This record gives sequence, C-alpha cells and structure tokens, in this order.
Amino acid sequence: MSAVASARLSLSRIRRESLRRVLVIVRREVRDTMRDWRIVTPIILLTLVFPVLMDFTADQALQWAARYGGTIVGERAIPFLLMVVGFFPISFSLVIALETFVGEKERRSLEPLLATPLSNAELYWGKMLAAMIPPVAASYLGLGVYLAGLYFTLHYVAELELLAVIVALTTAKALVMVSGAVVVSSQTTSVRAANLLASFIIIPMALLIQGESIIMFWGRYDVLWWIVAVLMMANVILVRMGVHIFNREELLGREIDEINLRFIWRRLKSFFLNSPRDDRQASAGATRFNLWHVYRYDLPLLIGRQWLPIAVVTLVLLVGMLLGWGYAMRYPLPSEYLPLDEIPEEAFQDLSGVGFLPSFNVSAVFANNVRALTLGALLALFSFGSLALIQMMLPMVIIGFFVGEAFLLGYNPWVFFAAFILPHGIVELPAAVIATAFALRMGASVVSPPKGLTVSEGLLLTLADFLKVFLFLVLPSLLIAAALEIWVTPRIVLGIYGAG
Repeated sequence: MSAVASARLSLSRIRRESLRRVLVIVRREVRDTMRDWRIVTPIILLTLVFPVLMDFTADQALQWAARYGGTIVGERAIPFLLMVVGFFPISFSLVIALETFVGEKERRSLEPLLATPLSNAELYWGKMLAAMIPPVAASYLGLGVYLAGLYFTLHYVAELELLAVIVALTTAKALVMVSGAVVVSSQTTSVRAANLLASFIIIPMALLIQGESIIMFWGRYDVLWWIVAVLMMANVILVRMGVHIFNREELLGREIDEINLRFIWRRLKSFFLNSPRDDRQASAGATRFNLWHVYRYDLPLLIGRQWLPIAVVTLVLLVGMLLGWGYAMRYPLPSEYLPLDEIPEEAFQDLSGVGFLPSFNVSAVFANNVRALTLGALLALFSFGSLALIQMMLPMVIIGFFVGEAFLLGYNPWVFFAAFILPHGIVELPAAVIATAFALRMGASVVSPPKGLTVSEGLLLTLADFLKVFLFLVLPSLLIAAALEIWVTPRIVLGIYGAG
C-alpha cells in the first residue's frame, strides 16, 4: 500500500471515529431530553393540539370567505397556517437549544462531559445536532397532523411545490434558530441571560414569517426558495461561528456576564491609535496620534489588507447594475417619463424635499450619504455584513434601471452614465465601496475574528479600522463628491441634455 493510500485510510478512520463520538453525544442528549416531561409535554401539545386548532381555523376561514365571495382569500390562508404550524414547535423547543451548554453548567452536569477526550468541535457538533432533532421532528409531525386534518375535513391535498417549500422553510428556520441559540448558550453564563438574548433570534424570525405570509398570499412560491437559500447560508455562518468561538475552558471559567466600558474604550482607543502593521501591539497601550502617519502608512495598509471585501463589494455593485438593466429591459417606461432632450435648468432646483434630501445643496447631499453609509455599518453588525451589501446594491439597481431605460429610448447608455453619475461618482463610488468593505469586515469579524484575538477584540479592532478609514478618507471624499454633484454634475447634464 502506498503512503498516500495509507494516509487516506488513516484520515478516513479518524473521521469515522470522530463521527462516532459525535453520535454518542447526540444519543445521550436526545435521550435525556425525551425523559424530561417538562419539555416533552409542551412539545406534544403544540405538535398535536395546535395543528387541530389551525385545521378548525382554516375551515372557518374558508366558510367565511365563501360567504362573501372571497374564496381565494380562504384558500390562501391554508398555506399560511401550514407555515405557522411548522414554526410554533420550533419556537417553543428553542429552550432545548438555549440550555444546551449554559443549562448544564448551572446544573453542574457539564464538567464531566468537558473532561472527556472529545475535541471542542466534536462536543459542539454533538450538542447542536441533539438540540436540532426534537424541534425538527416536532415540526414535521405537526405538519403531518395539520395536513391529515385538512384532508379529512376539507378534502384538501397540498400541491407538491407548496409542500416541498414549506418543509424546506421549516427545516431552514429550525436550523437557523437552533444554531443561533446554541451560540448564545455557549457564550452566556446563565439560562436567564440566554433567554433574554433569545429575543434576537425570535424577533427576526417573527418578522420573516410576516414577510413570508405576504409572499404566500400572492402565491409566489418561487420567491420562498430564495428565502430558503438565504436561511441555509445564515445557518452555515452560525455553525461556523459557533465551532470557531467555542472553548470549553472559557465556558467553565466565566462566572458572570460583565460589560466593562472602561476596558472597551481603552482597547478601542489603542486599536485606533496604533499602526495596523501589528494589531497585537495594541495591547501594550495607545501611542500618540500622528495624522501624517495615518495618510502615509495606515490607510494604504488597511485598504490593501481589505482587497477581498473591496472586490466583493465591487462585484455586488456590478451585479446591482446588471439587475437594474434587466428590470429596464423587462419593464420599459413610456418615453414621456425620461425626456432627456427637454431638461430645463430649473429641474435641479426643484429637488427640494425629494426623498431624504431636505434641499438640493452640498450639506444635504453630504449628510444623506454619510447617514446611508453609517446605517450600513450598523446593519452590518447585526447581519454579518450582508445588509450593508444589500443597502449598497439597491442604489446601483436604480442606476442600472435608468441607464437601461435611456438605452431603450435610443440614448447612448455610456453617455447617460457619464453625464449623470460619473462626475461625482468617480469620487463617491470608491468612498462608498471602501466604507462598505470595512463595514462588511466588521460584521464578518463576529464569525471569523482576526487571528490571535477574541471575538470582542476582533470586533473592536475592525471597528477601529472602520472609524479610521471613515473619518480620514471616506468623509473628505463624500464632501468632495457632494460638491461635485451640486456644482458640476448639473452643468454637464444640462450641457448634454438641456433644453435648447
């Protein structure tokens, strides 16, 4: 046997042994859960009683809607109630995931498990999979009871596409909620704190349910598959985050959750003032601020380090432009909505009060751009950076749409873009890309902190980098771009498309 084949066999044996240890943890946890009547009884009630109640609700909704000629409304309520039936057992069973680590720690039953030869990853995977099985099984059973009730009372048989997307949505939401709850459980010191933090899991899912209900009433099941894909990506991120930051020694060593504002401020100040050439030197204390050093060394080094997030943001902008162009090709506007040959000079003076701008002047445009990028950074913290990308993409979709509409009306799209966007965009777009890239890195640091730093330190480091770039590069660029947008862009547009 060759050395390569021997190495592969050895690696396969190691993986099988690791999987066997994970399954041992899973069997132990599921068996203990099923023996606790305080957990099993509510799950059974929700799984069996709640679907019957929803079946009665669906029957009454159909009768009420048929009485007033709105049969379609009653029929659309059935898939919505099917989705709710699958969601409720998950939401209640979240307590199992929340107690995965911190509950055992409070009961003093975690120490023997942590003393086993299991690796941190094996222990985490075993506990997480065990926490997922009861909620998912309860959801599937609830869906089965609800569908059986509909068949016997209303002779309703769900469409295969609807059934597939509901099962996929239920599974994806269960995975995301349980993954998030296990992360919370592994990073808190008490069940009470874990239950309080669970609101950050329940509330987004409840809002998602409301959005899904609107989509279901419109019957756009294809859109729901995109939601499933996003949820699965979120689940991968949460699982990776949990495995990466889980540490059994820290779990046993933490006694109380404490927010030390003075320590946070010192670390943030230290990261901000020190050169990014060696981030770990920040622990030695902050140095004196040197503006020349910031522009000469720090900013080029920081931007060079973030070439991958910058490339991702740039790609997202291009995708947004293409999406806008595609919508323009699909939904062309009548020519009177884009009279480029008849733009009067007063048109730029009539933009006061439009959208978020109180008036069309430099300070208003500058404040609007700063507000948008700041909001993107805040959203990035709560979405692993994804919402910052989406917020950045939306304006580019609009730009791409109007460029496409100009093309359909016979105008040169390159000239249109060069006239309306490029004069100020040549400064504004790079600044927005850089700010969004650093916001993306700040959100991603929760999942993948810089090497040698904890999650909190990694977040403070990326926040300090974002503030440094935002204050000394993005803000001056946005001010210049706002001046160009007010004083230069209108003159170029009027020179090309102005009314003669």
